[in-house]
Amino acid sequence: MWFDNQLDQMFRSLSDRFFNMDDDFELAKYAFTQPYSHGYSMIMGNNGRPLIRQYGTPVPGLITSDVREPFVDEVVDKSGNTLKLVAEMPGVDKKDIKVTIEGKYAKISAEHGERKYQTQIPLKYKVDENSTKATYANGILEVSFRLIEQKPKGKAITID
Repeated sequence: MWFDNQLDQMFRSLSDRFFNMDDDFELAKYAFTQPYSHGYSMIMGNNGRPLIRQYGTPVPGLITSDVREPFVDEVVDKSGNTLKLVAEMPGVDKKDIKVTIEGKYAKISAEHGERKYQTQIPLKYKVDENSTKATYANGILEVSFRLIEQKPKGKAITID
């Protein structure tokens, strides 16, 4: 009796999966008809801990937006006192790209036809907003900032 009940449950679970296969084929059909790139990047943060970022198109089946998050790499040149953000955004023109600095974040967005990109990058260093230079060629956006030197906070106290 117990054995028959277990077999019935197993058969029901397998047959449900078989009869609902159309849902899986719809997801696969979407994945092969739309441009798709998705991944993770990992860099070491200032505090020595890894910083993991997700980039690319939304994962099929979890689609919440038609906006892609571009892959952005951060390059710091302390000897040259510069910070460079390099973003991969193929398929847009430079007139479609908007870069803004708001507080401790750099915001990058672009829209050209069906291609839409948007991301917000936390700035770990203080930057001079007036020194910003940006170039775009072959799908690669480079935004350069001059770093503002951090003066040590506090006051030296003389001992009597």
